[in-house]
Amino acid sequence: MPSLDELLLALWGRLARMRSQNPKRLAGLAFAAALTCSVLAWYFRPWLHAAVYGVYTTPVVPIAVVVAIGSYALLTRYVGSLAGGQVGFGVFVMFLFVGAATTGLLAGEDIGKATIEGATTAESLSETDPTKPRVVPKSVASRYASNTLNFPQYRVAGGDISVRNGTPYWSYALAPDGAFNHYTKQQHGTVLVDMTEQNAEVETVVGDLRKGIGPAFYSNYRFAMLKQANYLVDYGDPFMVVHGDEQHVAVPYTKPEFHWLPLPYTTPSWGGVVLIDDDGTVEDLSPEEARSHPALTEQKLYPFDLAREKVAATKYRNGIVNTFTSHEDEVEVAPVPGEGNDQPFVVFSEDGPEYVVAVEPYGQAQGLKEVWTVDARTGDYEVYAPDDSLFGARKATDYVRQAARTTDWDRFTPSEPIPVVVDGRLYWEVRVVPTDSSGIAYTAFVDARSSDVHEVSTTPEVTAFLEGQNVTTRPDGSGESDARAPTLVVERVAANGTVIETLEVYGNESVRVVQRDNATATATG
Repeated sequence: MPSLDELLLALWGRLARMRSQNPKRLAGLAFAAALTCSVLAWYFRPWLHAAVYGVYTTPVVPIAVVVAIGSYALLTRYVGSLAGGQVGFGVFVMFLFVGAATTGLLAGEDIGKATIEGATTAESLSETDPTKPRVVPKSVASRYASNTLNFPQYRVAGGDISVRNGTPYWSYALAPDGAFNHYTKQQHGTVLVDMTEQNAEVETVVGDLRKGIGPAFYSNYRFAMLKQANYLVDYGDPFMVVHGDEQHVAVPYTKPEFHWLPLPYTTPSWGGVVLIDDDGTVEDLSPEEARSHPALTEQKLYPFDLAREKVAATKYRNGIVNTFTSHEDEVEVAPVPGEGNDQPFVVFSEDGPEYVVAVEPYGQAQGLKEVWTVDARTGDYEVYAPDDSLFGARKATDYVRQAARTTDWDRFTPSEPIPVVVDGRLYWEVRVVPTDSSGIAYTAFVDARSSDVHEVSTTPEVTAFLEGQNVTTRPDGSGESDARAPTLVVERVAANGTVIETLEVYGNESVRVVQRDNATATATG
């Protein structure tokens, strides 16, 4: 059996003979092959989008190509074409790597400083809308959607926040399940999980979408979108919108802005929103058109990843060198627990949907440095820097663990600490969920100033807390809530009358007092 090298040599020899014997035929075959490849590439251009857009938004690539060709041409005269080609390729790779790293830093500094300059400084944070509390975390909503699904040929896909008739939901696509259904079926509808109710409140809107989420390319929203809408843009994750009896797929996107000095690089900016209805009609909307579109009323429109990228880039506020040396005033987006979800979080204030990003000082510090809010419909940035010493999202989950003495943390975990504002005071809203995300055990509100933990177990109690009905203020300024008041408080008192510690007992919990006889090593209950 001939080797691969022998086959290639034989093919090359045959092409050489054909070129010498019938050059016109070879030229015709080459033209036909090139035309066929061009037609196929044009039709299937959505599959090439990642590579094309990557090169398009990395303008240092043409410079690297020119430098590599110049190196090859210069070295060929002295060391031959083979060695010159190897060196030229090495120069290309090195220049591309160094150039991409450098332009990435330049782009980050540009984004960060522009974000700070364009942001409004807030004296206080917007009050949280108590009628739209964010109760259900994403991991639990995904479990609710899957557990209530009764369509054997479909699965839930995606997972993002959508508003219907004034109520925020976690929305999922009913996508075909399995290889056969992937190629033969369309998206079958939308699953909506009410994020304001602690229990599973799930609604399914049934109806096939000609271009939806999950099926093969000829019925897929992305393939149609990349052929009919802007191609040289970066599309975010889709989310489902139910408006009346109609279903839509909405996709926010960013477009690149080019900068040429000192090296060419690009920075992202909001480009608009693509909206695809259930008939497969694709609308490419500018930000202004998206805000006025009836199907997108109340919906978040600004790209989620762009908000995070811009806030994260503010670490370059004192320049690039500072992030490698003294780290003066450097910040970082706080990592938070919560399976499959991260900052920024979508919250609903009295002004509408907002993205909220909490940032902490660089390094091991866990205090709250700034809170950035982004209007999810206009893209306006606002930054709040607290005058008081407040702790951040990570520390809030530690206080929740400390306060719950009876919770088995091998079976439960704190999830998604959301910043909420009640009567001008900042709290971290932490949901405690089982490790399998099968539900919500309870919700804890942690005062960001005093570290007081207020536990509530039902949706009405969450709403009551956000309305400030059960929040009082002590003389020292710390908050106290009786949204879930203990039915019994047990105090451990020393011989001199000093209270050593207290134990709060809630609801139908009971207390067992055990007296131990050390002499006989027995205990009496």
